[in-house]
Amino acid sequence: MYFPAVGCGFYANGRGNGKNSISLVIFAIMATVGSTFTTENPPKIIWSANRFNPIKRNATLQFTSEGDLVLRDVDGTVAWSTNTSGKSLIGMSINLAGNLMLYDSNNSIIWQSFDHPTNTWLPGQQLSSGQRLIASASTTYWTAGPFSLSLSNRDLYAFIEATPPQLYGHVFHGDHRSRFKSGSFFLTSNKSNSDTVLYESETSNFQYLKLDPDGHFRVYQWVEGVEGVVDDILTGNLGDNLIDCAYPLRCGNYGICSDGQCTCPIGNDGDPNYFRQLDFRQPSPGCVEATQMSCQSPDRHLLLELDNVTYFEFVPILADTDVQSCKEACLKNCSCRAAVYRHNSSMLTGECSMPSKIYSLMNIKKQAVSYNYVTFIKVQKQPASPPTSSKRKANLISLTVGAFLAAIVVIAFLIFLYVRFKRHVLEDRLKEDGEWENSLVLLPDLPKRFSYEDLKSATQNFDVNKRLGGGGFGSVFDGTLSDGTRVAVKRLDRLGQGRKEFLAEVQTMGNIHHINLVKLLGFCAERLHRLLVYEYMSCGSLDKWIFHGTSEDALEWTIRKKIILNIAKGLAYLHDECKSRIIHLDIKPQNILLDENFNAKLSDFGLAKLMDRDQSQVMTQMRGTRGYLAPEWLSRKITEKADVYSFGVVMLEVVCGRRNLDYSAPEEAENLLEILKEKAETNELVDLVDKCNVNMQRHGEEAVELIRTAIWCLYAYPARRPSMSTVVKILEGTTPKEHILNISFFMPPTQANSTEDLVMDSAPQEASILSGPR
Repeated sequence: MYFPAVGCGFYANGRGNGKNSISLVIFAIMATVGSTFTTENPPKIIWSANRFNPIKRNATLQFTSEGDLVLRDVDGTVAWSTNTSGKSLIGMSINLAGNLMLYDSNNSIIWQSFDHPTNTWLPGQQLSSGQRLIASASTTYWTAGPFSLSLSNRDLYAFIEATPPQLYGHVFHGDHRSRFKSGSFFLTSNKSNSDTVLYESETSNFQYLKLDPDGHFRVYQWVEGVEGVVDDILTGNLGDNLIDCAYPLRCGNYGICSDGQCTCPIGNDGDPNYFRQLDFRQPSPGCVEATQMSCQSPDRHLLLELDNVTYFEFVPILADTDVQSCKEACLKNCSCRAAVYRHNSSMLTGECSMPSKIYSLMNIKKQAVSYNYVTFIKVQKQPASPPTSSKRKANLISLTVGAFLAAIVVIAFLIFLYVRFKRHVLEDRLKEDGEWENSLVLLPDLPKRFSYEDLKSATQNFDVNKRLGGGGFGSVFDGTLSDGTRVAVKRLDRLGQGRKEFLAEVQTMGNIHHINLVKLLGFCAERLHRLLVYEYMSCGSLDKWIFHGTSEDALEWTIRKKIILNIAKGLAYLHDECKSRIIHLDIKPQNILLDENFNAKLSDFGLAKLMDRDQSQVMTQMRGTRGYLAPEWLSRKITEKADVYSFGVVMLEVVCGRRNLDYSAPEEAENLLEILKEKAETNELVDLVDKCNVNMQRHGEEAVELIRTAIWCLYAYPARRPSMSTVVKILEGTTPKEHILNISFFMPPTQANSTEDLVMDSAPQEASILSGPR
């Protein structure tokens, strides 16, 4: 008689001959009475506690007096823990379903392995929003692989790791109950809780779902002691033409899959030298560029046209466009690695997708899909071969003489054109500015209007010694009005630039008033002069205080907490309490100012965007500062959650006392968000806290909780981030925060933050400050 036996114990997974690859696991084995493990009858691992943190032999598992179950390596370091301190833990058991459970004195479950999925989903187990199945890198190497499965709004999605992640499969479509091809199990969503899906099996045989290292999501079932695959869920959703090809790593990076066979892209002229196979003995590992792409040489970028080839993920970036516009958009965007054009019958109207990382491509048959596809792979032309030494010398002499003569002619002509052009431009600008100045009179609800002479006098003719700082569109001066009021005067310095930002700031700040927003007292618009008058902030911008470098300049912990709460309240007001939602779009320490009591206020609304209450999102050009941009900037579809992401970055900088991008640090420590991800995965967040002025014994745990709240704000998917109103309640302690279960929803660095060719409207060279520390 065969039956499933379930147990828990230590297991060496084979990596490194098992010497340093031991894990605490739950296993299942189909065995007869009295049988033991053999190579023909190995256990099936269905859960692992320390899957990504293996231990050595002679490690220990023990219950602590505080109520934790702790796994310690031989050197005493904690490899894994249930984190159940104070829960009155008295016992542990495992049931036939494969669920390891800890009980308290009331016989209530205080912890269970079902709440911490790995790569295997068992019958009776629920998958909740915030949890993921993560495939292993291979069957013997248990570190995290690139594939994951997660739940969002009742739908189950399969992703491959990228920045941002790329969707390659849709498992469950949000119905209350869905049966799959094998007919032996259901996935059921909870009617009362859309964030939970239950896996139910209807067979008496032992069965489980597993996300395998190759990205397939398979249903395994044991019949009479023999394990077999009864369903491949993702493949079941594909057409027959795509079954063998629609997996991201089927043919490796840049490989083209056709009926299960892999090849590398070839140029339009038949040139095969743009790509080469990584391994000529087997093409499936993929292809590599012969000449690596460089954003410094866009003139050498070109596109290889691949007819009837598409990509497993089609995310439209441009709609109702033609193929030429699609190609040009990709060539102008350095992060674009391919332009995938989809259309019905006419090449004049279609959709364009521009993936930033290329895994496997698919060759499709026209009759097998409802769209026509053509893919343009971006490559870099190889530099021309250098000429011989004699030819090089002759060419150099000819070029030098010709260039010198041509330069004289061109320079003289350009000087003539420049003088003429400047005269016409100045005349047109004066006329245009005069008309614009007069039109301001018609705008309602503007703040007080100052004359240019008044502000010139207030700043002592804009004395350089009165200059407090500068931003992307102007300089800021210390000033005193005729009634003795001390102010900060921002002057737009560059002719022809900043008018849009100037008007946005006047209209936005002139109609809103909040204790955590810098007050706009008035403005000036006379001919070429445009100035803004703000309240004076004696302690300057936040960056002067948190990027201190020494303990003498560091802010006390209570002040840091107050500053974080002040920023959150200011953003919550903009998002939820104004007539139209106001998205700031440039939240960073340089735009957060401090008064004499270190109360924080938001400033610099030149990039702000208004959004009606009935709008779910707005389309806008990329704007903001590198390091603070949310991932959704790549799609240009923005909500107030973009500010939440930037707030999360600033919150980290305040708690950690360092910049999110610090190029003066060693390479491995340049990116704070990368370090955050590593520390979160190893449960070492306390290492990030700025210890210069944070008493770790008194405030260490509180600082870590703020970091966890920041992680929630940094989730890659905007809908998963909290609102700023929720953040305020969490910081004030009036509502519990969502438990941050999965660091994977936060994915640094964002594509937007690493993109160099997209235009940003805010110049980050200098802080936009209204005062400096005194």
